[in-house]
Amino acid sequence: MINSTLNTIFVSVIIPAYNSEKTIIETVQSVLNQTFKNFELIIINDGSQDSTLDVIAEIKDPRIKVFSYPNAGGNVSRNRGLKHAVGEFISFLDADDLWTPDKLQCQLKSLQENLTAKVAYSWTDYIDENSEIVLSGTHVTANGDVYEKLLVTNFLENGSNPLIRREALIELGGFDEYLCAAQDWDMWLRLACKFDFICVPCPQILYRISPNSVSSNLVRQEKACLQVLERACKERSLALNNIRNLSLANLYKYLTCKALQKPFNRQKGLTAAKFLWNYVLNDSSRLQHISFTLKLLLKIFIILLMPTLLDSITNQRQVRSQKAETLFNN
Repeated sequence: MINSTLNTIFVSVIIPAYNSEKTIIETVQSVLNQTFKNFELIIINDGSQDSTLDVIAEIKDPRIKVFSYPNAGGNVSRNRGLKHAVGEFISFLDADDLWTPDKLQCQLKSLQENLTAKVAYSWTDYIDENSEIVLSGTHVTANGDVYEKLLVTNFLENGSNPLIRREALIELGGFDEYLCAAQDWDMWLRLACKFDFICVPCPQILYRISPNSVSSNLVRQEKACLQVLERACKERSLALNNIRNLSLANLYKYLTCKALQKPFNRQKGLTAAKFLWNYVLNDSSRLQHISFTLKLLLKIFIILLMPTLLDSITNQRQVRSQKAETLFNN
């Protein structure tokens, strides 16, 4: 009964694309390869200045619809796509991320089996520029009212994840176009405040790690996340002080680790030191995490004193690892 019902459902997939010539074909193909076929694929060309449009034009499929606008950012592009969408369900996909072939089908099935839920999400794994998996995501399973858990940490992890009933997105007015970052977390929190979620406990989102992504601007991301957190804490009349502090601790731990990623420089070291201090201030179990904190502090000192040496050590480790892999394969 459920499978026959799925065949009558229409889904709108929305891809905002800005200068995405290198990845857009693989991203679009991951949608066209879905086992669920009854969808439209809306691509919002956000003022691209490269050959993104030419690349898309080479893909021949009647389900693809392309709309071009002046550059306005991801939030505006998603809302523009939402205005064009006619599907009962909506899913967003960044132009450099990928889906596994069963993503839409599994999420739809979960929503059909759990009629009180308006949002279905899956687990995320992380890929590099060559589309190789380099890291597993948090793989958190949460169902029903997930607001407080989502307030502690964004376990959906990215904007390419959930499948959402269109009526829920329309009711909330779409994405906040004034946020410069953390738009996904804000949207998922606003949805979780009113609607139930359902999890598909399987990695179906492949999120591409890139040094040029929006999330690489850490100071901007910090500001936006704090804005989202403060607004979310006021949304429900609950005693959320402990949850707020835990959320802040998780946020600053994440930002510290991001700041300590290559390329290394003194400014990033100073930024990491600031983030680490805020992490320690908000972590109520700081004494249990002293070893982890000291490791981060040591890395910060090394970056501040000799970032070039740390780059050299990291490169040497990568070379040794590659040599060992070569010897093993031979």
